[in-house]
Amino acid sequence: METPERVQSHFTTADTKAVGTTTETRASGTVVHLRNSTGVLQRMQVQAKSQTHSLWQAIRANARSYLLGLLSLSALTLFWYLATHYRVDFYIRFGNIPDPASVFESLIRMSHTDSVFQNIIVSVRRVFIGFAIAAILGVASGLVIGRYTLARDLLFPVFEVLRPVPAIAWVPMAIMLWPTSESSIVFITFLGAFFPIVLNTYQGVRDLDPVLVRAARSLGAGEGALLREVILPGALPHIFTGLALGMGVAWVSLIAAEMISGQFGIGYFTWEAYSLIQYADIAVGMMIIGLLGLLSSALIRFAGRIVMPWVHLHR
Repeated sequence: METPERVQSHFTTADTKAVGTTTETRASGTVVHLRNSTGVLQRMQVQAKSQTHSLWQAIRANARSYLLGLLSLSALTLFWYLATHYRVDFYIRFGNIPDPASVFESLIRMSHTDSVFQNIIVSVRRVFIGFAIAAILGVASGLVIGRYTLARDLLFPVFEVLRPVPAIAWVPMAIMLWPTSESSIVFITFLGAFFPIVLNTYQGVRDLDPVLVRAARSLGAGEGALLREVILPGALPHIFTGLALGMGVAWVSLIAAEMISGQFGIGYFTWEAYSLIQYADIAVGMMIIGLLGLLSSALIRFAGRIVMPWVHLHR
């Protein structure tokens, strides 16, 4: 029979072994966790290096285009400076045109005020609302008239009659149609963007390879699945072309509407500068309009690269 001291020693030894086993398990788990963490960090580093390498490759591939673009802008600025400095008057008169230095001074002066920024925000909001409505309705209408003959026979003649009417001609009618000037300006912006979008979407549906449609039909695709999985993806290049064109026409329409009936916005700002004989401010307004249009088009192209990665893989 074991004495109490030996029994106690036996349990103490067992506890020590159990604690040692637990400690070893925890230690091994910690090592595995550290190895996993190290592997994750290494993969993150590899991905970061790959992304950096891809970025540098993209910059190198487009370096020639960037340099040529910078060269053309520099040449335009130089011509502007020389024409205004020497007061060129050869049918086109540069006597009252502000020089680049005056425009730059005006831009610096206006950057310290809130007026120009408020006008930019108002114009961007109007373009966003009008263009968003035009994109939704234009893409939907283009898909419908491109897919269904009955819809094309009913709607296409109406679009073709209204499409040639310039946005500026809609200004008096829009003022009478809508209760506020804000609504009328957004409506004119919508009209400017709508027709390029709907026509390009329509053309994208018409240019789709009919073999793809027949193949989807043979695999049991219904009309809804056919529109979602075949027709819409196939027409996306044309759709984004229409979106880019529509955005440019939307800005043109917006500026015309703001100059005639607006009380705020970058178009109103530019026309007010002309009324007050502030020629440098006119040039600033034109530069802001061009920059906003450039950024808008770049945003659409970026969205196109995300939505249509297969198109850009072969370029």
